Amino acid sequence: MAEPQPVLEMTGIVKEFPGVRALSGVDFRLFPGEIHALMGENGAGKSTLIKVLTGVYTLDGGTITLDGKSVRIASPLQAQHAGISTVYQEVNLCPNLSVAENIFIGREPTRAGRIQWKRIRSEAAKLVDRLGLDIDVTAPLSSYPLAVQQLVAIVRSVGTGDSDGEGSGTKVLVLDEPTSSLDRDEVLELFRLMRQLRDEGVAILFVSHFLDQIYEICDRMTVLRNGTLVGEHMVRDLDQVGLIELMIGKALDQLEELHDHQLHADVGESLLKAEGLGRNGGIAPFDLDIKKGEVVGLAGLLGSGRTELARLLFGADQSDAGKVTIGGKQVAMSAPNDAIGAGIAFCSENRKTEGLVPDLTVRENIILALQAARGWTRPIPTAQRDELVAKYIKALDIRPANPEARVGQLSGGNQQKVLLARWLITQPKLLILDEPTRGIDIGAKTEIQKLVVSLSEDGMSVLYIAAELEEVLRLSHTIGVLRDRKLVAQLTNGPEITTGKILETIASGEHQ
Repeated sequence: MAEPQPVLEMTGIVKEFPGVRALSGVDFRLFPGEIHALMGENGAGKSTLIKVLTGVYTLDGGTITLDGKSVRIASPLQAQHAGISTVYQEVNLCPNLSVAENIFIGREPTRAGRIQWKRIRSEAAKLVDRLGLDIDVTAPLSSYPLAVQQLVAIVRSVGTGDSDGEGSGTKVLVLDEPTSSLDRDEVLELFRLMRQLRDEGVAILFVSHFLDQIYEICDRMTVLRNGTLVGEHMVRDLDQVGLIELMIGKALDQLEELHDHQLHADVGESLLKAEGLGRNGGIAPFDLDIKKGEVVGLAGLLGSGRTELARLLFGADQSDAGKVTIGGKQVAMSAPNDAIGAGIAFCSENRKTEGLVPDLTVRENIILALQAARGWTRPIPTAQRDELVAKYIKALDIRPANPEARVGQLSGGNQQKVLLARWLITQPKLLILDEPTRGIDIGAKTEIQKLVVSLSEDGMSVLYIAAELEEVLRLSHTIGVLRDRKLVAQLTNGPEITTGKILETIASGEHQ
């Protein structure tokens, strides 16, 4: 039986930026009625390929064929008209408008120059119903959680060009990291919708750093490395170990070495003690002792209080109970400046809204915390500033190694490295990392985890928060378990501590 023709074919795709060849002769095929994963570590070229496909970037070489016809996509609007729709990790809709208004925004049906609001609500309801979603299209989008807003974005995308609510004008749907902020039930609902669209003949390009999800939902995958094509494989023919070897070749062994190393590492005397520290509505009073060179991991479900605990230690939220001592001396943590002055650094889980300034350069972002600690009336000398920035760009292997590059143009993993560089340059005693590997590929995850171990060896203390229990278990000397905004147990890592043991503690609310 002959293989069906691809709905989309990209051949010999080349994309260059000043001093960087981001894509070098990449081929990519997408077939109707399939879910296709685009895989590769950060900087491999995934985002660049998607932006070429969707008209954000103009290609410098190669061809794009859609339904057997050569096309030149010069803008996202042109891509949408051609039947290529994209839903990004951050939902780009208007929360103040209704669901129906968001579905039809920019393409509202009119009669005699007036918008037909009744028709908008009716057709939006038909689309939502056809896709099996229980959503009130008259309700404000802001009344729904992020997961539902993401589903609305997909409804809008597949409804593009759909005037009668009976079919979809979308041939290719690109989903870029749609599951990074969803819980398991929300992921399952998204996957149900994806399967329905696939069965209707829509070709779905799926980007995710969760390997288990790739193997659960995808039919085929394409692997990129350093801007080149490594291979195209049916998911059933390539196991996870083989996939990782194609992407980077060495991460698994290195991660196992990190775990073994941490289990046998020694830590120093007490650095920071929190006694009865708490905040009404945030987290119940807790005791925590972090030693010099110790990695303390925090494990718990979404909403368990991990971030609230970290924010109290950093002074981002003010406590209404308890005290903090550093080196035996009580310190006031009424604001982040107090924490910075005491040698505490905090990398927020939301690097885009609470961490980086995307319109500033790599250099400006890296130097920000050090300049704030010095005071804005005492600028860092240019030579010293440039030397420090160059040192941390090299040490963390930030790519591209251009201090004048705009941070917003970097890949997620390299953005995370810039945020780490900002705080490491202040030489903190305690580094708080809240979800430092969320939304980045396994290669960048490995580099960051190796860095945490290296900092610990050099005597820096680290408070490490991650949703992936394996990650917490791998890096931590001590594991704090949270449930319902309470610190319910503190476990000393060892051979007997497993992810199963941590899950049992979370479930029961106490160490068994």
